[in-house]
Amino acid sequence: MSRSAHLSELQREFVALGAKPSHIRRLWRAWLGRAPWTAEEHASYPAGLARELPQIRGRLESLARFDLQESALSQESGKLLVMLPDGACVEAVLLPRRALCISTQVGCAVGCVFCMTGRGGLQRQLSSAEIAAQYVAALHVRPDIKKVVLMGMGEPSHNLSAVQEAVEFIGDVAGLAHKQIVVSTVGDERLFDALPAWSVKPALALSLHTTDFEKRRRLLKNAPALSPEYLLERTLHYAEAVKYPAQIEWTLLAGINDSFEEVERLADLVAGRYAMVNFIAVNTTKAADFKRPERSHIEDLITVLRQRGIVATLRESAAQDINGGCGQLRARRLAQHEAPVKAPSPLR
Repeated sequence: MSRSAHLSELQREFVALGAKPSHIRRLWRAWLGRAPWTAEEHASYPAGLARELPQIRGRLESLARFDLQESALSQESGKLLVMLPDGACVEAVLLPRRALCISTQVGCAVGCVFCMTGRGGLQRQLSSAEIAAQYVAALHVRPDIKKVVLMGMGEPSHNLSAVQEAVEFIGDVAGLAHKQIVVSTVGDERLFDALPAWSVKPALALSLHTTDFEKRRRLLKNAPALSPEYLLERTLHYAEAVKYPAQIEWTLLAGINDSFEEVERLADLVAGRYAMVNFIAVNTTKAADFKRPERSHIEDLITVLRQRGIVATLRESAAQDINGGCGQLRARRLAQHEAPVKAPSPLR
């Protein structure tokens, strides 16, 4: 069994060992911690599968070993530095209200200028098993997770087949409600075209950040050259089809995209549509010169939208005391070593 195999590849290997659909579902449930791996259970598996069960368990459990850093600011928040079988690492974040943010790639190719992950470029894709394994690992810390957002490292549309398999595992096998799985994207035709055919229809979040086409090209350097108007229309069309509100993500950069004119323009585009706006004040780092707007100004921007009948919030970045912003913890860990750590300590 390949350590970084896709879920579909693992399933084919189980079938080759004699597994029926009921056996495969039981294996997945054991991985999720909802069924035992005990010897007594082996007798009910086909002989070939029972013989390989210890190896299967070991490989599944090795997909995502993690180092947990808990936040002193919030008992609900924490960050997992997830170590993958090849020594690469990604981040997952425990969020308030029983939510989890997971990653889809090691690094990211979009190159958003305000994002720590984007500065390092793309290193490799995650397999669907590695994406799902972040959720499984987090269940060891917080067994009652009820929402998963694919908003961590990476652009989901650049790893589409793996993201689909992971989303369908989390929805169909783990049993999360479809609307409680959120896929975030900078906007890509491939994702918009693919989503309607998935067996699990996740909610969709669009990382928009500005309504100005040229400004967006500067901020999201390698995003598809699609207009904000077009991106919003594709996103809102999907949201209205699945009956979950679209989440419009807007990282606020003081003096860059926090003017009333920009927000009024956004209101013109989404008023009366099935959408909500999430403002996120930029995560300040030593490596970038972006500043957060004043809290009072952010509240005024939210008021502009609410006066137009649009649900708008300020999404507080979780676990700021432990570098909660995407890519920050990983960057700090890698800065301490010349190469990714293969066996960090402590691991859970």
